[in-house]
Amino acid sequence: MKEKQNITYILRCSDGTLYTGWTNQLDKRLNDHNEGRGAKYTRGRRPVELAYQEMYDTKQEAMQREARIKKMTRKEKEKLIEAYQRENGK
Repeated sequence: MKEKQNITYILRCSDGTLYTGWTNQLDKRLNDHNEGRGAKYTRGRRPVELAYQEMYDTKQEAMQREARIKKMTRKEKEKLIEAYQRENGK
């Protein structure tokens, strides 16, 4: 059985806001957000698109990173997203 990856991610919502979360099934989680089954915050802000992701070995690491990102300012999050997208050719 394939080991699950633990991913911290940032979504850009249709209203321009950012949502940070973590999951071990990114494709399913993105689909859930866009189908209205994700977080309450994203339900009224669909569609959402993946802006940033980081992979971790453990759930605990992903959750800790999520908490750190949530404490960042919007400007800091945008810098993180810009660097990620530059590195990944997006």
